[in-house]
Amino acid sequence: MSADTLYPGFETRDVESDPGVHIRIRVGGRGAPLLLLHGHPQTHAIWHKIAPALAERFTLVLADLRGYGDSSKPPGDADHANYSKRVMAHDMLHVMRALGHPRFSVLAHDRGARVAHRLAIDHAEAVQRLAVLDIAPTLAMYEQTSDAFARAYWHWFFLIQPAPLPERLIEADPRAYVREVMGRRSAGLAPFDPRALAEYERAIALTGTAHGICEDYRASAGIDLDHDRADRERGVRLGMPLLALWGRDGAVHRCFAPLDEWHRVADDVRGGPLPCGHYIAEEAPDALLAEVLPFFTAS
Repeated sequence: MSADTLYPGFETRDVESDPGVHIRIRVGGRGAPLLLLHGHPQTHAIWHKIAPALAERFTLVLADLRGYGDSSKPPGDADHANYSKRVMAHDMLHVMRALGHPRFSVLAHDRGARVAHRLAIDHAEAVQRLAVLDIAPTLAMYEQTSDAFARAYWHWFFLIQPAPLPERLIEADPRAYVREVMGRRSAGLAPFDPRALAEYERAIALTGTAHGICEDYRASAGIDLDHDRADRERGVRLGMPLLALWGRDGAVHRCFAPLDEWHRVADDVRGGPLPCGHYIAEEAPDALLAEVLPFFTAS
């Protein structure tokens, strides 16, 4: 089964963001530009249930983050800066500029939402509206880590272990890793289209993906927190409209007060929980569309 069947009519492209680093994207639809970013351990395939409706209103750019899917997977460095959200945000800014979109909106889930948060901080002039799915700000989540959160998000603490231990364990059975991580969530594996699940399994088995994923998380536990603390000390806030949505059945809802945390870092915030778990776009696509369509079409 090919993931191409998930996006009929979309164009597949590679855009070079840094020398030797390319970002795999799919582009489709018409209207104002909307960048969609996925989370762990997935790819841009997560959006296939909502893309048709969004494509009627927007020019969609669906990207694989560096280290994931068919995007490049450069080696990490000592401080994991190659996978800092600052660098990953630069990737996406470069993609959108290469496509002729100097200003755009962003819909992002999980790891992609952390990249989108940094993109909106570092390049506020480029981000018109921002919607984040099932996260609170990274710094808040680390500073408020509890026993319940650590047990639910065990992978946060597994993936940041020094190389190559977590990479070796993932590479020993990448298909099992995907199914365990995703299947242990509140809805199990039932919400996932077999074509999308097969795509996640294919992508994680690609050479370098395990390392890219680990470096993403190592950066979030280190250099990304340095950047976030510097923003807090300087009083840097998000000024564009921000929509925060999360799963009522997930760990973010149980362990944090997401709307409160977003109000601490942004001026114009709205949102709330949806009737689902972590994988909102695949578990509750209609409920998600009901929130994001009016948000992104508002003047």
